[in-house]
Amino acid sequence: MRKHTTSTWLYFLIPSILGIILFMIPLKFGEEWKVPIAKLADILSGWLEPAMPMAAMIIITIAAIGSLIYSVLPRTSSKPSFMESIFKVTPFWTITRIIGAVFAIMVTFQIGPEAIWSEDTGGLLLAPDGLVSFLFTIFLFAGLLLPLLLNFGLLEFFGTMMVKIMRPLFKLPGRSSIDALASWIGDGTIGVLLTSKQYEEGHYTQREASIIATTFSVVSITFSLVIIDTVGMSNYFLPFYGTVLLTGVILALIMPRIYPLRSKKSEYIDGRKFTGAEEKLPEGYNVVNHGLEHALDTASRNRSIGKIFTDGMRNVLDMWVGVAPVVMAFGTVALILAEYTSIFTILGKPFEPILAVLGIPEAAEAAQMMVVGFADMFLPVILADGVITSPITLFTIATVSVVQLIYMSEVGGLILGTKIPLNILDLIIIFLLRTLIALPIVAGVAHLLF
Repeated sequence: MRKHTTSTWLYFLIPSILGIILFMIPLKFGEEWKVPIAKLADILSGWLEPAMPMAAMIIITIAAIGSLIYSVLPRTSSKPSFMESIFKVTPFWTITRIIGAVFAIMVTFQIGPEAIWSEDTGGLLLAPDGLVSFLFTIFLFAGLLLPLLLNFGLLEFFGTMMVKIMRPLFKLPGRSSIDALASWIGDGTIGVLLTSKQYEEGHYTQREASIIATTFSVVSITFSLVIIDTVGMSNYFLPFYGTVLLTGVILALIMPRIYPLRSKKSEYIDGRKFTGAEEKLPEGYNVVNHGLEHALDTASRNRSIGKIFTDGMRNVLDMWVGVAPVVMAFGTVALILAEYTSIFTILGKPFEPILAVLGIPEAAEAAQMMVVGFADMFLPVILADGVITSPITLFTIATVSVVQLIYMSEVGGLILGTKIPLNILDLIIIFLLRTLIALPIVAGVAHLLF
C-alpha cells in the first residue's frame, strides 16, 4: 500500500466520520430519536414553517415555467449548462412539473375543486409541516452535506470491504451498504437521494440503482414508532420492528432476482457495461488495505472545499426543481384517488381471500388496506384505527404498510423525480410483489405473537 500524507488521512477521516454521525447515527432529541440531518431539517422547517408552503409553491412554479421555456429553446451545445440540465426535460416531465405547479397554486390560494386543496390531499403535502415543505429543508441539508459521505473515500472504503456480502446476497456493489444503512437507520428519502446521486455519477448500473431505491429505502425507526403507536400497539414495537427487519431482508434477497428489477440493464448511465473487473482485488492486497488505498486516493482528489460547496448547492437546486414538483403532482393524484374514489377498495378485493387463507380476522375490512398504502404509507393505519379490532390484523396491517416501501406521496414520487430508470408501472408491480411476498411472513409472525 502506498504512503499517504497526514493531511490526506485527515481529509478521509474527518469528513467521513462527520457524515456517518449526521446521516446514520440516531441521537435522542427530547423524547424522540432522529439522525441529526433529519433533526436539522426539522429545526429549519420549524423556523420557516409559516413561509414554507408559499416558498415551495414559488419554486415548484419556477420549475414549471423554466421547463416550459426550455422545452421550446434549442439545445445550446453538446455539454448543457447547469440551468439547461435542470430545466430541459422530456415533454412528460415538463407536463408533470406544470401539473405540480397548478396543484401547488390551487392549494396555496385554496382555489378550484376542494378535492385538490383539502387537508387530506394536496393540503396534506403542502401544509407548513407537510411532506413537500419538509422535503425542501431536507434537500437543503442533504444536498450540501452529502459530499461528506460521497467525496472523501467512505464509500470506497466500505465498498471494497462489503462487496463479498452485498454482491452474492443482493446483487449489489459493496458501496451500496452505506446507502442501505443511511436508509434503514436514517430515512428512506435520504437513501433515494444518495442512490440517485451515485447513479448519476456512474457508480451504479441501472439495475443496481433500481434495486437499492426500491429495496432499501425503508422508513426511519422514528416513523415506524409512529405507525405502531397509531394502531395502539406501541408495547409491541420490538417484535414489530424485528418483523420489519426480517421481512425486509427476505424481500431484499428475492426482489433483485425477479421481474421487473431483474430485467433492468447492467449498464451505467453513460452506457458502459458492468464487467465486475473493478471489484477484483489486485495481487498483494486484502479488502482492508485495498479499501483504504481507494479511500485515500479519493480524499486526496477532493481537497477543494469551495468546489464541494458549489457542487452541494447545485445538488440542492437540482433536487428542489427536479423532485418537489413530481412529489406534488403524483402525491396529490394518489391521495385524491384514495380519499374520493373507491378504486383502492376495488383493487383490494383480490387480497380478501388471501387474508382469509392466512387466517387474518376481518379480512374484508383489511383487504383495501393492503393497497391503499401505495398512495401514502400512513393511510393503512389511519383507516384501520377504530375500524379493525383484531390485534393480529392490526399488527399485520402496520407491518405490511412499512415493508411495502413504494408509496407515491414520498418514496415513489421521489424515485420518479430522479434519473433512476423506474417508471410508474414498475413501481406498481414492485409494490404488489412486495405485498404478496411479505403477507405470509408477517401473518405467520402475527399468529405466533397473538
